[in-house]
Amino acid sequence: MSEAKHVTLNVPDVSCMHCKMAIENALKDKEGVEKVDVEVPTKTVQLAYDPERVDLDDVKAILEDEGYPVAGEHVFET
Repeated sequence: MSEAKHVTLNVPDVSCMHCKMAIENALKDKEGVEKVDVEVPTKTVQLAYDPERVDLDDVKAILEDEGYPVAGEHVFET
């Protein structure tokens, strides 16, 4: 297993606790996603993931399928 990458996704359509729960539930069981936290006030999704097990584009596709397109991202290198 590789070291987890951390990314902050800008998701402008996040507006309430329902959005938070929908996103967290959609990603929590995805193989390779280690941690997901949705911040409603900042409209961001904090994500820790294993890049050898899940592709960030797949995560974005899941969010889009849920109705939450990603407008930007910042990957934190460790």
